[in-house]
Amino acid sequence: MPLRLYNTLTRTIEPFTPADPARVTFYTCGLTVYDDGHIGNFRSFLAADLLRRWIQSPLCSLTNPDASLHQGPRQVLHVMNITDVGHMTDDQAADGQGQDKMAIAGQRIIEATKSGKLPHGADVDPADPYAIARFFTERFIQDASRLGLNVAIEAQRDPSLMPRATDNIHGMIAFIAALIDRQHAYITGTPGSRAVYFDVQSFPSYGQLSGNTLDNLRGGAGGRVLEQNQADKKHPADFLLWKEDPTHVMKWPSPWGQGYPGWHIECSVMALARLIPGGLDQALAAPAGTIEIDLHSGGEDNIFPHHECERAQSCAIIGGQRFSRFWFHPRFLLVEGEKMSKSKGNFFTARDLFAQGIEPAALRLELIKTHYRTNANFSMQGLRDADRIVERWRRFRDQARTNAPDSPANATARDHARQSFTAALDNDLNTPEAIAAINQWVSATAAPSQPDADLMDSFDAVLAVLDRPRLERQSAGNIIFMPGAATDDAVVALIHDRAAAKKARDFARADAIRTDLLARGYAIKDVAGGAVEVARAD
Repeated sequence: MPLRLYNTLTRTIEPFTPADPARVTFYTCGLTVYDDGHIGNFRSFLAADLLRRWIQSPLCSLTNPDASLHQGPRQVLHVMNITDVGHMTDDQAADGQGQDKMAIAGQRIIEATKSGKLPHGADVDPADPYAIARFFTERFIQDASRLGLNVAIEAQRDPSLMPRATDNIHGMIAFIAALIDRQHAYITGTPGSRAVYFDVQSFPSYGQLSGNTLDNLRGGAGGRVLEQNQADKKHPADFLLWKEDPTHVMKWPSPWGQGYPGWHIECSVMALARLIPGGLDQALAAPAGTIEIDLHSGGEDNIFPHHECERAQSCAIIGGQRFSRFWFHPRFLLVEGEKMSKSKGNFFTARDLFAQGIEPAALRLELIKTHYRTNANFSMQGLRDADRIVERWRRFRDQARTNAPDSPANATARDHARQSFTAALDNDLNTPEAIAAINQWVSATAAPSQPDADLMDSFDAVLAVLDRPRLERQSAGNIIFMPGAATDDAVVALIHDRAAAKKARDFARADAIRTDLLARGYAIKDVAGGAVEVARAD
């Protein structure tokens, strides 16, 4: 069965049918770099990465436009933007209200500098939004690469795969001018306070992606539009393309005055500029209905207004009703059953967890193991479980590489695992079933051989957990925390208590402490020189 995928635009699971299955074009809405990426961001990014890896896998088949099967090989041209201007704090507002998030980042850096909480080695001018963007972009690419996000790894060789909004202002101005020329956008205000808005009534299917209607949006439904801005607009839902504001922290000259772009315009421009042969100039000049991308992804919070607006303005230029053949939206991430919030103390960046000794492989598996259209529940117990699964798979592969003889039973188990894994991911990227297929196969194969290692490698080319970089050992005196075991003051104290018990020849107490540590998820080993190694318990 070829890959079938849920399409947000049609609200159905359909055969994934690119225009050219040998070259799939894929755009992902990336990070606004005013802070480090949190695990909710990475849940969405890694779901897109998993999909991209599956499409490229030789195990995956796609549907050709003529309904025949495409077995490969194929390439995926995957682009993820970096937003470094125009994303306001009130990003649900059609009028682009609030402060630019890059300005907020500058204020936060000033506060971190005063409190001594600025990351070690950071030298960032809080008054320079470009420096702030570079700082957080570099950190994001580092974190994303550790988690195996292919587009971030590739962008280190080809930066055009992660384009910055500030590098594409000229293209945005050209795009807006074309929208005005084609009567899909209009200018309001007087010199010094002008704005350019997209006319949603010029695109009759506005709302199809999100399920909204113009009637529902009239009069500022949901608080998306401010009353003081309505006098100049044709419809309350008309959204900002350019705002004249010579006082803004980041600004550029334009035919509509010195100012900055709206948030939505950047993705249309960067997607077309990098994914379409001939770039943005070709897209602006092409006959209507001749250009589309294959796949567009983002978190479910992007569906409205961001992706709805992006689809409208893109189709107003290139024609058609889709812009992207498929729209892919992973659901939100919960933490221990609750919405992630700094005030609740359950807000984690990837970098926070790495600093606690969490292995990138365990974090990646924890974030991809739930079906992307189900709210995922991140938990520390889930991380420990994910770490044990990864280690089990690694041991299985290592054992298989010892050149043990193959057997008919192994071959049968491999065939079943391959079929089950493929069927699961072809069925709307069902990762829980794919992971279960691997675990059942490992359990059924007592003496794995080299073909089993090869199959595990083909599975891991999609899941991308076994070869993630491993953390270095950390020491607390003579106590050595092995990779994957987070340093913990309570564990250190228990190990010191155990040493004292052994010295007093209270071996029952020492054994009880070892048992307590196991229950906490830590296995200890006494080594030469009086040191104690601490590892994650299986």
